[in-house]
Amino acid sequence: MQRDLTPFEHLVLDLLCKGKSNIAIAVETAHTEKVIENTVSRSARAFGITSNGDTNVRVLLALAYRTHFGDAAFDSLDVACQHMSIGPDGKQMCARHTE
Repeated sequence: MQRDLTPFEHLVLDLLCKGKSNIAIAVETAHTEKVIENTVSRSARAFGITSNGDTNVRVLLALAYRTHFGDAAFDSLDVACQHMSIGPDGKQMCARHTE
C-alpha cells in the first residue's frame, strides 16, 4: 500500500466490501455520490490499482482491502469457510486462514 487510508476511506471501503453501490454508500454516509466516487478512486490509487478497460476497479479494490485489513465483510455473511475443521480444542477453525 502506498499510503495510509483515512478513516473515511476505511468506512467507504468497508461498505464497498459489503456490496454497497456508490449511491447506497453516499446515502449511508450523508455524502454525494461524487464524493464517494472520488474516495473510491483515491483509495484504489493508494493500493496501486489503476483503471483500464479489462479490470473492475471496485472488485480489485475490495480484494486488496480485505487482503490487507481482514475478511470482516465475508464473516458478516455467515457463510461457512470450506476449509473448516475441528481444532485440538474441539472448536471449528479454518485450516487455511490461520496464522
